[in-house]
Amino acid sequence: MIAPATPRWWAGAARCAAALTMLVVTAVWAANGGARQAAGGGWAALGAAGRLAALWSANLMLLQVVLMARIPLVERAFGQDTPARWHRWTGFASFHLLLAHVMLATLAYATGGDLLAQFARFVAHYPGMLPATAALVAVVLVVVTSVRRARRRLRYESWHLLHLYAYLGVALALPHELWAGSDFVASPVARAYWWTLYAVAAGSVLVFRVGMPLWRTVRHRLVVDHVVPEAHGLVSVYLRGRHLDRLPVRAGQFFVWRFLDGPGWSRGNPFSLSGPPHGDQLRITVKVLGDGSARVARLRPGTRALIEGPYGRLTAESYRGGPVTMLACGVGITPLLALLWDLPYGHGQATLIYRARHAREVAFLDELEWLAQRRGVRLVPLIGPRARPTSWLSEEYADYTDAQALRELAPDIAGHDLYVCGPDPWTEAVRAAARAAGVPPARLHRERFGW
Repeated sequence: MIAPATPRWWAGAARCAAALTMLVVTAVWAANGGARQAAGGGWAALGAAGRLAALWSANLMLLQVVLMARIPLVERAFGQDTPARWHRWTGFASFHLLLAHVMLATLAYATGGDLLAQFARFVAHYPGMLPATAALVAVVLVVVTSVRRARRRLRYESWHLLHLYAYLGVALALPHELWAGSDFVASPVARAYWWTLYAVAAGSVLVFRVGMPLWRTVRHRLVVDHVVPEAHGLVSVYLRGRHLDRLPVRAGQFFVWRFLDGPGWSRGNPFSLSGPPHGDQLRITVKVLGDGSARVARLRPGTRALIEGPYGRLTAESYRGGPVTMLACGVGITPLLALLWDLPYGHGQATLIYRARHAREVAFLDELEWLAQRRGVRLVPLIGPRARPTSWLSEEYADYTDAQALRELAPDIAGHDLYVCGPDPWTEAVRAAARAAGVPPARLHRERFGW
């Protein structure tokens, strides 16, 4: 079953709704005397500014939860990478506003006295401050581990587990907001707004991150059928299940997979389909890197799978017709191969540029040869060391600029739909070359290939 396309207007409406929430909380603050106190100056102005910072921080934190709740409409409108960028921006903005709230409130109540002593009085005597302090510690932990340098040192599974403390921070902050936050309970409008936003955030997580994955797992009962080596460091897992024709997945999308194969099963890993759904069978292809992917290579037939998804919009929904060029690097071939099977391009209208460090890493040669013979797909392998550290090319194209090589490999590239999948630095180099070659942004399709 194919999910319906999301109307184009919905993306703009979602942005307007998010901006409107910030205006609403600002209006609530102003109506509750915040604007008057801020205009009056002095310590009261600091307190009013601290309250506004708290309102903005709470609003952004709840929007952050909604952004990553994997709501299907949001996924189909924006894909995965755009909400992830917004989630990161709103997270850091919310954190800095939270720190500003703590500092401004402490300054306002200390009125020039001992700041540490005043903060201690807050924690010891003000309503809901103990859980609010625990919430601050949880949010600090999430933010510190989200800094790029720290994140690179963590396994995906560990980072993802620590990231769940953000939900704990949101929950622990609620008592303080209700007991001590006058702007949260100042009027029926304020109470209705905040309870509605909390209900939407909590409901989105419960429905789309918990309920829907459990329902689809139970309904479709996916189990491992067999595991096949595809190339050096690449394996494909074939899965069978029930009623897969009713699973709303398209070629190019991915699921978060958990296999019930022993300790550590609860750590989810995102793997793309490497072929369109076929009958009662699905196929994913995995590069054996970390602990999670290495375990996949050892899966036994009959192992049950828990699924979360499908996610991503690197699908035929974005295809406008006519010539298409795909650029894959390494395991990035996975969703693009599925798209090569699925897209309704004409004979000879598709080009696949396939980058690999060694010939032994090239996968799916039999399928690619079939697509070349039956559908006229032109295969352009780029094998060997990179031409330059910042280039997406192999060394045989060292005399070309990145944009020149793209025009050479895919003539009239500006009129093609361009699909790109690979490691982030390589993908960014391709995108820069595509822009220089005149490819319009609306025809350039990619999904982030990393975390």
